[in-house]
Amino acid sequence: MSIPDNFLVFKGTPSGKIVGTSVPRKKPEGAQVLVEIHSSGFCYTDLHYLQQDMVLGHEGAGVVKELGPKTRYLKIGDRVGFGWCHDSCGRCDECISGNGCHCRVDRHEFGTHERDQGGFASHAIWQEDFLYPIPDGMSLEDAAPMMCAGITVFAPMARHGLQPTDRVGVVGIGALGHLAIQFAAKMGCEVVAFSGSESKREEAMQFGASEFVLTPRGSAEKIMMKGKLVNHLFVTSSTLPRSEGWKPFIDLMASFGTIYPLTVAFGDISFPALPALLKSLAFRPCAHGSRLMMLQMLEFAVRHGIKPKIERFPLDGAGLVAAQERLLKGGVKYKAVMEAKV
Repeated sequence: MSIPDNFLVFKGTPSGKIVGTSVPRKKPEGAQVLVEIHSSGFCYTDLHYLQQDMVLGHEGAGVVKELGPKTRYLKIGDRVGFGWCHDSCGRCDECISGNGCHCRVDRHEFGTHERDQGGFASHAIWQEDFLYPIPDGMSLEDAAPMMCAGITVFAPMARHGLQPTDRVGVVGIGALGHLAIQFAAKMGCEVVAFSGSESKREEAMQFGASEFVLTPRGSAEKIMMKGKLVNHLFVTSSTLPRSEGWKPFIDLMASFGTIYPLTVAFGDISFPALPALLKSLAFRPCAHGSRLMMLQMLEFAVRHGIKPKIERFPLDGAGLVAAQERLLKGGVKYKAVMEAKV
């Protein structure tokens, strides 16, 4: 299919309504790549940008259609994905080690740079080094959520050395949590799923949890767990616990354990300092992985049959409104994926 003269993009507006508009085609320059978007995850974080004049979507997957003159390794027809990060300086310590998403000099990311490019569009222009080849055996609709939700849970597991002998807790069985359970279980860990909803029990066990714990409504109430204490706790719930709400989880942690608050939160994180200190616990927020981690995550997912559970919506105005409403009501199981007609 030939490349159209105009691209369709969907942007936020001051009213919070997502609107589609036609924009003139751009040609890739330098090491840029033109990607025809086939699938795009609708991440809950996108809802925070609905009132911004920018193209939404940061979980894109599609096919390479055109290459800039300085591209080096991609070719026309390659299947690729892109996530939160757009570009970096390429020279600082973080960039040299493959951690361009943590660039200290000139980090480009969703919401702050290239606001005319995003996943909710017919096409996007992206830097080659921030596009990730999708391996054979993974569909583009499954790949899209991996660009953000997948790497968000996989990166701390890889970076902080989960061991197959570890006992891992996952708080919240949603967009992040259902993937965290799968990754940890396939790494050989014993996984405990924590949820406030009894209806999540059966699915949590199907995803690979060894134990399901129903958390009480009162945030400071004691949580009853059957097995051994937890070495790693991934907090993926829609909101983070408030101060004393951390105490029941700290009580379940083994000494020298690590807590990973992965939920996007704009306020401060506070927790009882003394209980955490007495157990020598570490708190490690995490949002990005290195380029190598992204590629390893995709390969690991294919090797072990890890897939996001998705709900499909058409990548058009009506589909975006429907997905938005489902997300706001907390009704998506567990990732909304917009699919283009290509």
